[in-house]
Amino acid sequence: MRIESRLFGLGAFFFIPVAIVYGWLTHWSEWVGIMGIFLLGGLAAMIGSYLSVTARRVGARPEDREDAEVHEGAGEQGHFSPWSWWPIVLGASAATALLGVAIGWWITLVGAGIGIVALVGWVFEYSRGDHAH
Repeated sequence: MRIESRLFGLGAFFFIPVAIVYGWLTHWSEWVGIMGIFLLGGLAAMIGSYLSVTARRVGARPEDREDAEVHEGAGEQGHFSPWSWWPIVLGASAATALLGVAIGWWITLVGAGIGIVALVGWVFEYSRGDHAH
């Protein structure tokens, strides 16, 4: 994960000066772009620091070593739900909530309500029904 943390860390050192140059070129009159680029630099810094801490905790992965073989990365990569419909419902609710910001605030409330239901359904998917553990 060291290469990923370096890439995101360099992204922070790139986007912050770009935001300053962008602000200077627009005479500090276009605040949405300036703040967007500053926030992008902050996001890159947060992700880079998280990956750096995780790389120290986990250690070197096969992807990080030059002499690694392909079979070293084999095995279980995590638990995924290929039959779950909740991510689609959660994505649709996020799209509805963002549509509400553009059209009307009442649509945002509808999207947020559907999002809460979808998030609870996704979290408790394995606590009830056919796939309960």
